[in-house]
Amino acid sequence: SVVNALSEWLKLEIRRNGKVYYQEYRRGDVATEFREIGVTDRKGTTVTFKPDAQVFRNIDFSFDTLSQRLRELAYLNRGLKITITDERPAEPRRFEFHSEGGIASFVEEMNAIKEKVNEKPILVTGSEPYTDMAGTEIGVEVAIQWNDSYSENIFCFTNNIKNKDGGTHLTGFRTALTRTINAYATQNGLLKDLKQGLSGADLAEGLAAVISVKHPDPKFSNQPKDKLVSSEVTGIVAQVMNEKLAIWLEEHPREARAIIAKCLVAARAREAARKAREMVQRKGVLDGLSLPGKLADCQERDPQHAELFIVEGDSAGGSAKQGRDRKSQAILPLRGKILNVEKARLDKMLSSQEIVTLITALGCGVGDERDVAKLRYHKIIIMTDADVDGSHIRTLLLTFFYRQYPEILERHYLYIAQPPLFKVRKGKRELYLKNEAALEEYLVQSATEELTLRTPSGDIVGERLRHLVARANRYRKILDQLDRKADARVVEALVASGPPAGAEWLRDRAQVDAICASIQQHLQERVSGAVSLHHHVDTDTEHGGFKIICPARLGGARKTTVIDFGLLTAAEYVDLGEMAREFGALGKAPYTLVVRSGGEPAPVEHIEDLFAQVDALGRKGLQIQRYKGLGEMNAEQLWETTMDPAHRTLLEVRSDSANEADRVFTMLMGEAVEPRREFIEQNALNVRNLDI
Repeated sequence: SVVNALSEWLKLEIRRNGKVYYQEYRRGDVATEFREIGVTDRKGTTVTFKPDAQVFRNIDFSFDTLSQRLRELAYLNRGLKITITDERPAEPRRFEFHSEGGIASFVEEMNAIKEKVNEKPILVTGSEPYTDMAGTEIGVEVAIQWNDSYSENIFCFTNNIKNKDGGTHLTGFRTALTRTINAYATQNGLLKDLKQGLSGADLAEGLAAVISVKHPDPKFSNQPKDKLVSSEVTGIVAQVMNEKLAIWLEEHPREARAIIAKCLVAARAREAARKAREMVQRKGVLDGLSLPGKLADCQERDPQHAELFIVEGDSAGGSAKQGRDRKSQAILPLRGKILNVEKARLDKMLSSQEIVTLITALGCGVGDERDVAKLRYHKIIIMTDADVDGSHIRTLLLTFFYRQYPEILERHYLYIAQPPLFKVRKGKRELYLKNEAALEEYLVQSATEELTLRTPSGDIVGERLRHLVARANRYRKILDQLDRKADARVVEALVASGPPAGAEWLRDRAQVDAICASIQQHLQERVSGAVSLHHHVDTDTEHGGFKIICPARLGGARKTTVIDFGLLTAAEYVDLGEMAREFGALGKAPYTLVVRSGGEPAPVEHIEDLFAQVDALGRKGLQIQRYKGLGEMNAEQLWETTMDPAHRTLLEVRSDSANEADRVFTMLMGEAVEPRREFIEQNALNVRNLDI
């Protein structure tokens, strides 16, 4: 219902009891009656929708985000199979998710490229739902596995909904985990000289866990359901953990001792880190009173209005210091590449001068004693060169923040500066453009100021011409996209034949035959070489009509194209039809592009060629420089393009998928070489800019 309300249109197709039913909606309102349209021997429901651009600023789906969410759902619902296909790239991507192991397999995947302490995850589950004092049945399932890393990775779910801030189920889990393992270790004399026992922090090092609770009436702290607050869950999760984990430890003494040995190492390292921190603090570095000499601080003391630029090298740092706004912008230049914290505990981190400098500048402590409420800047901006070294430094800094200060990412305080990629010069005028899309937009904007498009319906200039160029570009891109699964020439001929909007005409055989003849005529007029449709018409029983099948032929169509209900109701085809009707109002091509300041008129044979011709005209007389590093800019240029809040572009660092982020950091920055080499081999051919 929510998707329907937020969609420009939604189409519903239901196959049940041997029949097919269909209905359409527009922005949540019924657009067609719910009717039976055909017969079938299949079962299932198809929902097709287009997000409403009037509601959303961005209607491009993230394949990675969707894939991660569907992967989680497959793990949380053992035996369920989910398939996702992205048809947008030149080579479509497809994943199929299916798990018979449930959340135990989820944890195994989290630790796939890490060294495991207990080879198989510990699965803690109630054979029957547990009942609280009010008689509410609550299902609990927990999977636990330790690895050789230094970070903790716990995911909490309630009724398949991720609770990123945990909640009462996480509280019950931590309490029972600490109590049960300490009890077992004490009983078996495994704690040796550790007087205080193992703490929650000791058990957290290298811990990967998934907690899934099924509750008929859960209560959450907010609408996004980030945190479970149902108080009865704490006791039930703790009860399940105490009973089942204690049994597992007794039945697996070798794995239990390995886990406790890992936690003992963490406890000793934590004590070493405490001493290292105290030593650094005695030197007055981390007490917050003295700031590092490298830091050029700002005058603003309110963190909400203060910015910290972390800059690569003293050279760019010098330019940034000269060009900054001293009131609100602080500059911290870092020399060389900082320590890779993925491979280091806190005690080793505090032996690195650059890391200590960065921690001191942030002002909120580190490790167990960190308090992000004391952070001195609520906008931390990583500003490095766009070369290999700059990318490496940026990755090391992202690893540092993700592992040591995840709260900074959660509170949206971390950004990456986006220096312009291009400088465009025409005569004495200079302009900085952030990326390829901005360059494309500028070329069209500047070219159309001098152009007139002459059509049978009249001259087109200014904003109307720019709109038309953008539509022509979109038209060509959609055809290119459709060409990956059909012959774009046949699809374009279909659109040019001007069939009625929608797919109803497929139910009329006379209309089908007439449109096939029109497609053939259009192909003969437009396409060089002999392209014959060679089509045949089949019955489409599910939709109560027909479908046109155009097979691939040598010297004819490049690939088989099926004109059916699915194609005619696809979002891409609907957009093509709308644009074709818009172009049709201009009159029949060819058109003429005229440069008002003089020059030869240029014929435009087909409307979809308009963008390429305008782009080429826009590049004439321009000097286009592509930037690589911040060092190529002086202080004034750095301020104007990258640091001035009125004109700069910042990229916010977010972690929408904690499991995927953890996997990527472990793979790229961790100890294991083999996963990294495999990643490089798989992606080597996709590299666009390579410094050798």
